[in-house]
Amino acid sequence: MLERYSSRLTDLAEGFLNKHLKNAKSYDRLAGYFSSSILEIAGEAIESIEGVARVVCNSEVESKDVLVAKLAKQKLVREWFKSKPELKAEQFPERFKKLYELLKSGKLQVRVVPNDVYGLVHGKAGVITLSDGRKIAFVGSVNETLPAWKGNYEILWADDSIESVEWVQNEFDFFWNNPYACELCDLIIENIGRLAERNIVSIEEWKKEPDPASPVIEAPVYREGFGLWNHQKYFVKMVFEEHCKDGARYILADEVGLGKTAQLGMIAQLTALYGNKPVLIIVPKTLLWQWQDELKTMFDIPSAVWDGKRWIVETGQEYRPQANGIPPILQCPRRIGIISQGLITSNSDIVKPLLDLEYECVIVDEAHRARRQNLNKPGEKPEPNNLMKFLLELSQKTKTMILATATPIQLHPIEGWDLLYILAQGSQKVLGDAFSLWQLRPLEGIDYVRGEKEISSKAYYWSWIRNPLPPSSENPFTIGKLRRSLGMGDDEYVSYDDYDALLPSQQDIVDELIEENFMEKYNPFIRHIVKRKRSTLENTVDPETGEPYLKKIDVVLFGEGDDEGLVLSAPLKKAYEYAEEFTNLLRQKTGAKGFYKTLLLRRMGSSMQAGLNTAKAIYEKRAIVKDDFSEEDEDDEMPDRISITGRDELFCLEEIIDLLEYNKDNDPKLNKILHILNDMGWLERGCIIFSEYFDTAWTIAQKLSSAMPDKNIAIYAGGDKSGIIKNGVYSKVERDEIKELVLDGKIKLMIGTDAAAEGLNLQTLGALINVDLPWNPIRLEQRQGRIRRIGQQFDKVYVYNLRYKDSIEDRIHAVLSGRIKLTYDMIGSLPEIIKDEWMEIVKTVEILNSEHPFDIKYKEHVEKVDWESCKKVLDNEQRKEWLMRGWSN
Repeated sequence: MLERYSSRLTDLAEGFLNKHLKNAKSYDRLAGYFSSSILEIAGEAIESIEGVARVVCNSEVESKDVLVAKLAKQKLVREWFKSKPELKAEQFPERFKKLYELLKSGKLQVRVVPNDVYGLVHGKAGVITLSDGRKIAFVGSVNETLPAWKGNYEILWADDSIESVEWVQNEFDFFWNNPYACELCDLIIENIGRLAERNIVSIEEWKKEPDPASPVIEAPVYREGFGLWNHQKYFVKMVFEEHCKDGARYILADEVGLGKTAQLGMIAQLTALYGNKPVLIIVPKTLLWQWQDELKTMFDIPSAVWDGKRWIVETGQEYRPQANGIPPILQCPRRIGIISQGLITSNSDIVKPLLDLEYECVIVDEAHRARRQNLNKPGEKPEPNNLMKFLLELSQKTKTMILATATPIQLHPIEGWDLLYILAQGSQKVLGDAFSLWQLRPLEGIDYVRGEKEISSKAYYWSWIRNPLPPSSENPFTIGKLRRSLGMGDDEYVSYDDYDALLPSQQDIVDELIEENFMEKYNPFIRHIVKRKRSTLENTVDPETGEPYLKKIDVVLFGEGDDEGLVLSAPLKKAYEYAEEFTNLLRQKTGAKGFYKTLLLRRMGSSMQAGLNTAKAIYEKRAIVKDDFSEEDEDDEMPDRISITGRDELFCLEEIIDLLEYNKDNDPKLNKILHILNDMGWLERGCIIFSEYFDTAWTIAQKLSSAMPDKNIAIYAGGDKSGIIKNGVYSKVERDEIKELVLDGKIKLMIGTDAAAEGLNLQTLGALINVDLPWNPIRLEQRQGRIRRIGQQFDKVYVYNLRYKDSIEDRIHAVLSGRIKLTYDMIGSLPEIIKDEWMEIVKTVEILNSEHPFDIKYKEHVEKVDWESCKKVLDNEQRKEWLMRGWSN
């Protein structure tokens, strides 16, 4: 029978909805907007339904997003938070609690349909199966909201005829079963439950039981639907818990593209909120503003950047230093201050007052720049460069220190030890005390860790174990038991008892640790270097979406086959032979090594123009001068000048100059780049071209601009050399503007020096060409990390390694492989841009399928860490007010 209802005459909620839903068997509903309908639908009548209530709503999710569950989830969450549900939860906590119970139990099920499938699902209708099995259908203007059922003027027609019921049911079923309809994700359901019991606490209350979730759970990173990965939460939680005790000391060495900045930003905020001392962040100059922007946009964290003369806060406002006797750099107007590594490496007097303060936390990004100058003598005491020297002092002034770098070991494992040595200055937990064998005999310890040597006796093994003795948390059943037996507190890390002085029961535990292979499982490297791999996240399924935590992006390599090496023309080959002869003469007469030994060959291999420029510079000055090459060829050990006066050397240079001058326009690498971009279609994918040398980058830019005059080509380099070239005309452009143009898809081709290899997000580009190969294998990984990132649209990124056959670049392959083997032995990391042929040189292929101790230890870091159900929320106004206090407050 057809019935007509008007809210002018009838209470629709009581006179129709609740009346029919009471003890009904089921309820199918086509509703309106997702954000509003979800909040208001829960009522006692639905609770009484015997079966299930199903609701179809609108959503701003797009149909293409539904094909990737993670994207759909992201947009649903963003839409959910846009409705500001926490405000409604404060008004109606019981309603949220009931709603959560219905959703969690499955009694209420919700699916959302993207608006671009059939436009806005504006029709409102439903089918109620009554307690006696009869069905009634209704249509009208009523949304599934409280105002619609109780406040607005609405009309509704109901009909229990078979034809009407079937018609509405078919409409509902069409949308419910639509392939683009997606379930309300668990994250939103859990958020509803959290909001039902949401409790805002003050900073003082939070400090009594501090947890890392409370300050961040309603931050922009969650409101935008991105959330945080478990491995990020795991590390932050681990560091913060240690900070609350006696401080934390870690090297964060996650592979490129796994969100290091987010983890470091959360740690900066948590430590700043927990204590009263300043937090200092030290980053490369090129990342200063990116850091400040990410703190603000991801976590709404205020901070200040020192620009060399004054502090600039997150709003862009300048704070000029006051003439109050306090050094300007110590007048930071925010709790978190960010400074450039460049000020430290240049030994500027401005930063020296920083060593007079005590810090809550110090964070150093791209920390591999802090290194010894005598790397060629790893057995000797380190001669620190300026950054390392500064950090060695700073480490003693801070409770917590985190050094971040995807490349803790680049050329030799001693570099990893050097970073640990920095951390050790402020805590015995890292390398023990000054008498620790880990400090006195680092190379010996490295050999034990790598399995290259075995320890001769239990007594000697104990000497390595006891100083420092790991915390109980590493293994409560052996290390924890031994600590208790020795009477060591949680903040004690050195046992002074010799093996022979131990009780038999204590010796038994030590023997058990030795049997367990202590050196492999519990050495300082594995305890204080935290490294999670991209492959782990790619191969671990997120139970919420049924997809891997991280989208797999394969690297397709080109240029590595025996037949893919470029062949030099006869004149260029002759020039190359003269360069080799020049190098030999230089080595014989001056004993030149390292950088000098390969300078001319490497630059010629990069591009003929770079080789020509180098040969001319040496010939004209009759010397190799460090300042001419130090920007791209960084080498702390280079003498300032090596004189070139011999007749034979000058003859070689003259021949090289003549040959290259005549043949420079027929550079095989430049010709190959054009072929790759145009004939192989890489330009359409978007491509970045890397070179170690600016003169090579500049030459390539000019050549490509001439060949493609209508294209905007970006040049991204150090100093003020960045810009855009079009039709041969160059315009200087700030690097931040170039980044935005690339991310917006307005520039598809970029040429960069290694200034672009750190901290740059270029996931809109799908291809990369290495014009030359650096001696450092990790720099290759840093380069490909610019495009192999979250948000990369391609399932595969293309990488082309250009090299000349039978040249120094072939020898670089072999050297790289040896260095990679050392890195793998220590931390289990292998760049994916290296072919198996390279591995065979150093016999590492057989270990690639085995699981490294680092993989085993950090696999657990992707297990679920639940912050999403956190009901305690830190008062946001108090949080920001606290973080906006200056260092002197």
